[in-house]
Amino acid sequence: MTLTFNRGNHRPMRSLIFCLILVFLGCAPSSKIPSPAGKISLQPVSFESLPGWGSDDFSTFVTAFEETCERILECEPSDPMGSLEEAGTVAEWQLLCRNFMKAPKGRLRAFFESQTRPYLVTDNGNQQGLFTGYFESSLHGSLDRIGAYQTPLHSRPDDLVMVSLGDFRKDLNGRHIAGRVIDGQLQPYESRREIVAGGEYPHNNDVLVWLDDPIDAFFVHVQGSGHVELPDGNTMRISHAGRNGHPYHSIGRELIQREEIAEEDMSMQAIRQWLIANPEQADEVMHTNASYIFFREIDADGPLGAEGVTLTPGRSLAIDHSLLSYGLPIWVDIEAPIESAPPLQRLMVTQDTGSAIRGAVRGDVFWGRGEEAEKLAGGMKSSGRYWVLLPKP
Repeated sequence: MTLTFNRGNHRPMRSLIFCLILVFLGCAPSSKIPSPAGKISLQPVSFESLPGWGSDDFSTFVTAFEETCERILECEPSDPMGSLEEAGTVAEWQLLCRNFMKAPKGRLRAFFESQTRPYLVTDNGNQQGLFTGYFESSLHGSLDRIGAYQTPLHSRPDDLVMVSLGDFRKDLNGRHIAGRVIDGQLQPYESRREIVAGGEYPHNNDVLVWLDDPIDAFFVHVQGSGHVELPDGNTMRISHAGRNGHPYHSIGRELIQREEIAEEDMSMQAIRQWLIANPEQADEVMHTNASYIFFREIDADGPLGAEGVTLTPGRSLAIDHSLLSYGLPIWVDIEAPIESAPPLQRLMVTQDTGSAIRGAVRGDVFWGRGEEAEKLAGGMKSSGRYWVLLPKP
């Protein structure tokens, strides 16, 4: 749990915990906590039943899983391996990671067949789910508010309090609320509309970078990470540092409901084109998503996922962390992300999550950075299924 308070003042913490207890007991109806979506179940299967199991060369998977293993090897061995009970303890995964590090990289298929067992993941008995994509945004920005650089991305404000509800109740694992403490009570933080409009809020003096395009700024909030080119030729990489706690609302779904874009034509590119073509309505539509992301600069070779490791294009998968653990190898069988691409049948790692990723069979594929990554991510609305590989006893 991450809490930010003034030093030496413990009264807000006591009041905050009391508020949370009231919420859990149902005494605060205005503070509704979302329950986990769906019921996850695992069905053991054979490797021979995995579609395309013999076709993956595992080359880029090695990078992704080594990132995860470095984190796992630093964890407490007796701890459970995240929220999935069947995943066992960290100690079991540390053994798997040590063996993986020593295994010949040309024989990883045989390694996983000998060291793990696949389990089909279902959601209330359904094995098919929705898979989307995301990418690292390419942005143009300035550290100073000059010229075209007028749209701010804010750093995380000092008064933002983010609470991991799983620290209080196991069935709320992966769920969070956020706000600020006012007069000893945790109050909701400002919405996107209020933050963009400005005011005397503490965050207004903490601009990380100024962007040259408000639509680009909106989409980096959805993607969660970005690579910024500065006027002097230098670059900076930015990553998610916190959120205002308001629920995420898809403006794609909003535009479908308003009959502005047909559902079969919906994509990130279609949304961008509509916002550009309708500047008088663009702000109002974007504000229907009250969620607002705060950013930080990071020194890394790529964007960081919620697991705390660098994401690997085509191998990192965002999942519902309230139902699945981070760091799990998962075999996916997903329809082609776009017409010109092949289906996805490969081994991936659960290394991230997102506010729109809800359900036991729901995934968001990280595609990297650049035009091709944006094309794949923006058009991806694929049906698919997956199998989690767990260490053999």
